[in-house]
Amino acid sequence: MKLETFLHHLHFDTEKLAPPDWQVDWEDAPLPYKLYRGLPEIPLSGDVPLTLREREAQADPGLEELGTFLWYIYGLTHYAQFAQSAFIEGTEENNAVSYAQLFRRFVPSGGALYPNELYVYVKLEGVPQGIYHYDVAHHRLLLLREGKYDSFLSRSLGNCDVSDCFCTVFISTVFWKNFYKYNNFSYRLQGLDAGVLIGQSLEVANRMGFSSRVCYQFLDRSINHLLGLSEQDESVYAVIPLSIHPSIYCDENDHDEENVSAVELSQEVPLLKHETYNRSKRIIDYPMLKEMNEASLLETTQSFVNIIKERSRSSNSLGAELIMLPFTESPTYDLASICRERRSPDLDFIIGKVSQIQLSTLLKETFSFSYQNDLYDTSGGLETRVSLYGCFYNVEGVPNGTYSYDNNTHGLCRISQGDFREYLQNGLTMPNLNLFQVPLCLHVVGDKNHLKEKLGYRGYRIQQMEAGILLQRLLLVSCALGMGGHPLLGFDVNQCDELYRINSKGKTSLIQIPVGPYRPRAWLKGSLLS
Repeated sequence: MKLETFLHHLHFDTEKLAPPDWQVDWEDAPLPYKLYRGLPEIPLSGDVPLTLREREAQADPGLEELGTFLWYIYGLTHYAQFAQSAFIEGTEENNAVSYAQLFRRFVPSGGALYPNELYVYVKLEGVPQGIYHYDVAHHRLLLLREGKYDSFLSRSLGNCDVSDCFCTVFISTVFWKNFYKYNNFSYRLQGLDAGVLIGQSLEVANRMGFSSRVCYQFLDRSINHLLGLSEQDESVYAVIPLSIHPSIYCDENDHDEENVSAVELSQEVPLLKHETYNRSKRIIDYPMLKEMNEASLLETTQSFVNIIKERSRSSNSLGAELIMLPFTESPTYDLASICRERRSPDLDFIIGKVSQIQLSTLLKETFSFSYQNDLYDTSGGLETRVSLYGCFYNVEGVPNGTYSYDNNTHGLCRISQGDFREYLQNGLTMPNLNLFQVPLCLHVVGDKNHLKEKLGYRGYRIQQMEAGILLQRLLLVSCALGMGGHPLLGFDVNQCDELYRINSKGKTSLIQIPVGPYRPRAWLKGSLLS
């Protein structure tokens, strides 16, 4: 299958991605976290604070703060058990009850499979400097490679200076961890999952008083080599340096003059081999994921690009009705509390009136942040690359219909008037929620060519990650407003693009997020916070 065809199927013909006889081998499922064997360990404190507070000015972070940061972005937070009915042939009762158990984290993940892993380059007093794996299962750091790698990392990132950073976070994707269930469709999920993890990292870092920078462009082979990863199994998707200083310096033009090769750079450090365990005894090959990953790799720093930031234009078309939303005060909330309360309701949604103030706050706050990244030479928001559209029902002061949100004017541009809940419900490939009970059905929209013209095939996963960042921000703000959001990829993308009339604009719907009030679910759950 050609890569262009593969990307098309990921969004518009998902049924063509897996063999017709594809069956999930649940008994041979991998663990939702990676386990290393026989490595030096540094335990992290289980006494995680219930409230996230900004560190004291000029205070150097310690191991306890790093442990808090890692736990709030990706630690195991809940153990949940819930009943599910099942028809079991040969039993006296047609509707037998079985129980499912899940370990949950503060970020959402497709099927709760969590395909990402976290690695950190740590420079803290009292801790051996080097590369560590964050062992989620035991909330500890495992030392993979000891030593100082500032220069190696800076050159791998295109002269992003990490010498003043106390920690650099690596977000990787382990391909098998969700391929075993979703087959080739997992490639789309992996980018989004990495994105929500980046989004959570930015939120927690900001709340704790750390500056951060998201690096999407780096020498993949040298970074993977440093971490000891096999690119056939796992690859880094994003690198996030953390600092206590206001910004992280990067010379965007140096890589135009000095061409650094990933192959040559990798020769500076020895090969790393460690024993790992994932539980699966039979791993099926995934050639398309390997081919997409290979096509996305950057071999030299001359391949890095700096996108000229276009002036953000109003999305309102001539003559279309624009509903101006009221400007509201930013809500104050405790991020730690919101993380604990956030849910992804499905059949738990209940129809209710959404005030114009709630909608205004939700949309404004979702776009009210910017972050340092290597796509532009300055900090920027997401609105130039991804945007929000929505189908609204029962919203105060907003007629039922479809709208695009214009962040520049803080207004809604009406596309069509009417109640489209049945239309959207019929477009679900797996009707596991009732959209008749949902007042807001939002869609993250991006370019149909997935930034490929400027960033090649790497542009696809960058677009998915930025959609994930926006998604996580939207989910947190929804929770702060007393509502829940449920990310969905099981929807008819062609149908939604037609509904929003964005086909002719070269845009497409990337993810669907129903948002609204919900009732608490009946399940047994326990916090894993000591």
